[in-house]
Amino acid sequence: MSYSYFAEYYDVLTENVEYEKRAEYFLELFKKHRHNTGLTLDLACGTGSLTLELCRKGVNIFGCDMSVDMLSIAQQKAYEADKNIMFICQKMQKLQLLKNIDTCICTLDSLNHLPSMKDVQTTFNKVSQYMNDGGMFVFDMNTIYKHKYILSDNCYIYDTEKVFCAWQNNYHEKDNEVIITLDFFEREGRLYKRSSEQFSERAYSESNVKNMASNAGFDVEAVYDDMSFDGIRENSQRAVYVLRKRGIFK
Repeated sequence: MSYSYFAEYYDVLTENVEYEKRAEYFLELFKKHRHNTGLTLDLACGTGSLTLELCRKGVNIFGCDMSVDMLSIAQQKAYEADKNIMFICQKMQKLQLLKNIDTCICTLDSLNHLPSMKDVQTTFNKVSQYMNDGGMFVFDMNTIYKHKYILSDNCYIYDTEKVFCAWQNNYHEKDNEVIITLDFFEREGRLYKRSSEQFSERAYSESNVKNMASNAGFDVEAVYDDMSFDGIRENSQRAVYVLRKRGIFK
C-alpha cells in the first residue's frame, strides 16, 4: 500500500485536523508527564504537517513513513518553511535507526492501518528497541466504538475546490476491520480524472493494546480521550496512549 493517490489529496481532506493545536497538545502532554522530548521520531508522519509544527516549536524531530509520495510532500513543506528536517522511508514494522530516540509519536490512527495485531506488536518492539530507557511513546488509535458505530458501513462525500472524494466503508465486525475505498475526481478542463485507493484499518481493545505495550517493554502511564486529559469513555472515538520505556524509571 503506497498511498500514492491519497498523498496527493491528503492535506485537503485533513484540513480539520488543526495540526498546530495538536502539536500544542502533545507538548502539554509531555510537560504533564515530566518528559524531556530529546530526539523525537514522528512515526508514520505522512505529509509532515505535525512534524513541521513540532519543529517550529523547538522539538528536535525527524519523520518516518512508508510512502515516498507522502514524504515528497513533507520534504517540500520543510524546505519552504526553511526547516532542516530529516525524513526516512521505512515501514513501521521494519524500523531501522542510526541512533536511539527519546520520544516517539504516532498519530491520526496510523497504527490502525497495520494489517494485523502481529504487525502492531512488531512495531511496538521496534520502537522499544531504538528508544532510550525512560523514553516516551505516545500514539493514538481509533477505538472499536468508532469502527463499529461511526465508520461502520457508512459513506462520506468531500467536495473541495481541488477534488471531489467519495469515501466508502465496509465493516467486518469479527476483526473490527473497516475496509476503506476512496474514489477521487479531479477536474481537468471539461472532464474529470478519476483515481482510486483502498486500504483497511483494524481496531483493538484497550486491554490488547496494553498487553502489546507491556510485551515490548513499556509501562502504560495514561490513556486519554483524543486531544484531552480525560479518560476514555465508552463512546470515545480515538484513544491516546502514553507509554514509558522501562529502565531507570521502572
